[in-house]
Amino acid sequence: MVRDRLDVSERWACKTVGQHRSVQRREPVVRDDDQALRGELRAFAAARPRWGYRRAHDHLLEQGWQVNRKRVQRLWREEGLRVPRRPRKRPRAGDGAGEQARMRATRPGEVWAIDFQADQTQDGRALRLANVVDEHTRQALVMHVARSVSADDLVEVLERLVAEHGAPAFVRCDNGPELTSHALRDWCRQSGAQTAFIEPGSPWQNPFVESFHARVRDELLNVETFTCLAEA
Repeated sequence: MVRDRLDVSERWACKTVGQHRSVQRREPVVRDDDQALRGELRAFAAARPRWGYRRAHDHLLEQGWQVNRKRVQRLWREEGLRVPRRPRKRPRAGDGAGEQARMRATRPGEVWAIDFQADQTQDGRALRLANVVDEHTRQALVMHVARSVSADDLVEVLERLVAEHGAPAFVRCDNGPELTSHALRDWCRQSGAQTAFIEPGSPWQNPFVESFHARVRDELLNVETFTCLAEA
C-alpha cells in the first residue's frame, strides 16, 4: 500500500514538472572513505602501472581496507586507471611456426629452463640477468644479476640451486655460448641432468622462461631505474 502511494506521488510529481519517470535518479551516497580509497588506488597504479584492479584489491586487503572487489573495480574505472595494452606480437612464419613436439615436465624439479636477459644501470653500464625457472611449478628459482655472467658463474648458480632443491632431470636452454660450454656440460654430467637444447632461433620452444622474461621486462625492467649493480 505504501509503495503504491509512492508510485502515485512520483507520477503526479513527474507530470507536474513535465519529466518522464525514467529520467529520475536518486542522489548517490558517497562514503566517508571514498576520496581516501581513490587516492590509494591512484598511488597504487602509479607505483605498479602494469597491475590491474584485482591486484589492487589484494593490496588494499593487505593494507587493512574492508572493501569488496566490485567497489574497487568501479572506482578503478571511474578514475580512468587501466593497464596499457601490450603491443601485438608478429605471428611466426616459416619452419617451426607450429607447435613443437617436446618433452614436458610432469613433476616439480624435473625440468629447469635457463635463459638470460640484458639491461643496464643508469650510468649506461650493462646488466646481465641469469634466470632459472621450474617448468612444472612456474617458479623462478633464481634471478642472478651481474655485470656479466660466464659459464663458470652459471655453474656456481646451479650448484647453489642443487644444494637447495636437488638436481633436475633435464635442463632446457638455447644454444648460447654460456649454455653450450664445456663447463655446463661437465656440470650436467656430474649432477646427472640431461640437456634439452631448443632449435636455433626458436625461443617459443622455451616458453616458460620466455613468459617469465616478458613479465620481468614489463613489470620491473621497463619501469625501474637502477643506479648501481647493488641496487639491481
